[in-house]
Amino acid sequence: MTQRSNSLLNRCAARLEKLTVWAGPFSSLLQLLLLGLVIFSLSRAGLVAWQWGRVAATGIVPQVFVQGVRADLILLGYFIIIPLALAPLLAHRRTQGLWRLLTVGWATFALIFIVFMEVSTPQFIMQFDVRPNRLFIEYLSYPKEVMATLWNGFRIALVLGVVFTILLGVGIYRLLKAASSHTVVWRPLKLLLVWPVLVVLVFIQIRSTTAHRPANPALFALSGDSLVNSLIINSPWSVFDALNSMSKEANSSEIYGKYPREKVFQTVKSAPWLKDLQFTNAELPTLHKQVATSQRERPLNLVIVLEESLGATFVESLGGLPVTPELEKLKKEGWWFEQLYATGTRSVRGIEAVVAGYGPTPARSVVKLSLAQQNFYTLALGLGQQGYHTEFVYGGEAHFDNMRGFFTGNGFQKVVDRRDMNPVFEGSWGASDEDLFDKSLERLKLLHAANKPFFSLIFSSSNHEPFQFPDGRIKLHDAEKQTVNNAVKYADYALGRFIAQAKKEAYWKDTVFLIVADHDNRVYGDSLVPINKFHIPGLIMGADIQPKVIKTIASQIDLAPTMLSLMGVSSEHPMIGRDLARDSETPGRALIQFDNYFAWLEGSSATILRPGQSPLLGQYDPATKTLTTSSTPPDPQLVDKAMSHVVLPSILYREQRYKLTK
Repeated sequence: MTQRSNSLLNRCAARLEKLTVWAGPFSSLLQLLLLGLVIFSLSRAGLVAWQWGRVAATGIVPQVFVQGVRADLILLGYFIIIPLALAPLLAHRRTQGLWRLLTVGWATFALIFIVFMEVSTPQFIMQFDVRPNRLFIEYLSYPKEVMATLWNGFRIALVLGVVFTILLGVGIYRLLKAASSHTVVWRPLKLLLVWPVLVVLVFIQIRSTTAHRPANPALFALSGDSLVNSLIINSPWSVFDALNSMSKEANSSEIYGKYPREKVFQTVKSAPWLKDLQFTNAELPTLHKQVATSQRERPLNLVIVLEESLGATFVESLGGLPVTPELEKLKKEGWWFEQLYATGTRSVRGIEAVVAGYGPTPARSVVKLSLAQQNFYTLALGLGQQGYHTEFVYGGEAHFDNMRGFFTGNGFQKVVDRRDMNPVFEGSWGASDEDLFDKSLERLKLLHAANKPFFSLIFSSSNHEPFQFPDGRIKLHDAEKQTVNNAVKYADYALGRFIAQAKKEAYWKDTVFLIVADHDNRVYGDSLVPINKFHIPGLIMGADIQPKVIKTIASQIDLAPTMLSLMGVSSEHPMIGRDLARDSETPGRALIQFDNYFAWLEGSSATILRPGQSPLLGQYDPATKTLTTSSTPPDPQLVDKAMSHVVLPSILYREQRYKLTK
């Protein structure tokens, strides 16, 4: 460091030491507390200034800062309690050097971690509209893909962030070491008298309430804007809370309160499309027989094209941008969904809904959960029992998000990914969509030649940060090439090219195609649940499918039963979704999971379940894309529907009852 920076560091260390010297052997822990509060407060002030319009609109600006300090004290209490517990053993004259090394080192680690999480927060908010949460943890499981994305899309920010963190880490360590250079230990009697008092004080600091349960992030949900609520707490606590919830995923839906098991099944089965069906297996409570509306001599093949991040945001006829001209042309040739909603914000959530007909919970998707890795119902498992060849085609590495493990354990007989391709263009997430679809066309031709019915799931990836795609394919929508709008337009181009080629093949007349998004690109908005960002396009075409517009509200979990019916496949399965081929006129509903909030959308009413709080009544206007909440309690019947549909998947997963009899 320069002489000037050394001088500044020494002055800061002297002031910090003067403030904390009275704490004796606990001075480093007090320094951790003070510096942590300063870092958190500065970060929160910066985030509030950045999002001032949304924060000011809630009318709780003072509470954001006051309650924010309370949340910071809780997190810092967790950091302090660990070395504090060791004080009676190490804070003595003979072990003074070890104690000082431990407390300074621990405080340095804690502060570097705090800085790293707060520095990472703006970019995460830009993508997910909340502070880092469980998604932050999940992405860390795939360093290759994440590092490639960061290097290709955020290289300058990554380098500066690493350099800043290293320099700051060195600075923090030197500051704390200098500020603790004159730390003295107390006599044993004084230490043993003061230590229990400090433990009690830190325990009170962590608990932060006299209520039955300790404070948790739900206590700080003070507004109707999920982003503002997340600004009140700090990013390290948000991530630690996510880690804690991930350890309890089998019972994840209990965050909304206890709910009678028998009422869950009764309410779910009372849906208009399920109430007249026979549920004959007590061990598998949702298993039932679905009779296809289309009676065919030979059932049709099925191709599902799952489009990465293709929300209604990018479809002009659904109120979005004009960057999907090919999809707009194709929608006139099949069943077009006007009010189809994704169940979540991750690809694996879309996969579990579209491929397994499985509802969302606050837990991670079952694609990643241990009890769902074998004998868990999917379309591939059911169709495989009826003689279908089933496969998954993906341009990236199929191990990502545990897709390969989940698919091969649950009915997919073959997985084709990047390793099986020779792409003309390859980005951070694998082969381009053109290369993916070229490989898919090759596979479909081979499957048709085998004279065996087939189901192929094709998952695109070009519309993913850092938005890399080949030159010369499209007229750019934005001047800068690597933007989401241009990536969507390229993905749309590749999709149109794929369908045009498939139409020329002999299997077209025997195959039904479903084109649907896994989720929108970014889910954000100044409401507790940004419902408009869950609106996605859906199109069913091919074979003898006649043009039709599905106007009712529909969920991704309705697609699998509908496809089976159109294919002419009568089967037994545990899916609770709706067969829209049988009835597309009855008003529908959508199931939406956003972070720890669950929304039941029915008509214009949105019933929102909140962890640790009472359900909230909302009104959603699809024309203006706005959700307004009310202090009036929601209809108890709607609350029952919401609770039943969020608790059911947890029960079926935990008890391994989402399967077939054989």
